Amino acid sequence: MLGATAAIQVAIYALSGSVALLADLIRSGRAERWAGLAVVLAILVSACVALYETIMRLVHPEDLSHLPALAFGGLIGFAGNEIAARIRLRAGHRLESPALVADGNHARVDGFVSLGVVASAILVAAGAPIADPIIGLLITIVILKITWDSWHTVRHTRGAWDTPDTHASETG
Repeated sequence: MLGATAAIQVAIYALSGSVALLADLIRSGRAERWAGLAVVLAILVSACVALYETIMRLVHPEDLSHLPALAFGGLIGFAGNEIAARIRLRAGHRLESPALVADGNHARVDGFVSLGVVASAILVAAGAPIADPIIGLLITIVILKITWDSWHTVRHTRGAWDTPDTHASETG
């Protein structure tokens, strides 16, 4: 019954765009696990794209230009993403929302990616152009770790539709 209620509310949200209804859906937990899984999937797709681009850059090296601007852009990206991560993580823990926690982790990954950009710019400027794809590979590993952590968080959180028996069977 709760699943049907959530489906109706999602349809009404799609029609109305009401953030109040969206907040109700998230807080009630009916759509919580699905939202969390969607965030985990987005992080995984990010990792796949980063891995592909890293491999392409290793196979077909390219020179980077405008290195000071590149480093500055990385610093700005880190600051913005870290602020977003802290807000989402704090709210996610307060509301017991695995979707917000996963989204906060995703924002933190974006911040780490931005710091990697700074490191890449510095190392390329120091004469190591191979640093850019190597750092891309390291960033991909970090993204995969955050994907795993976020999956673990979402998977082990009870939703409103779970009974104590279904949760116990999931955790072992």
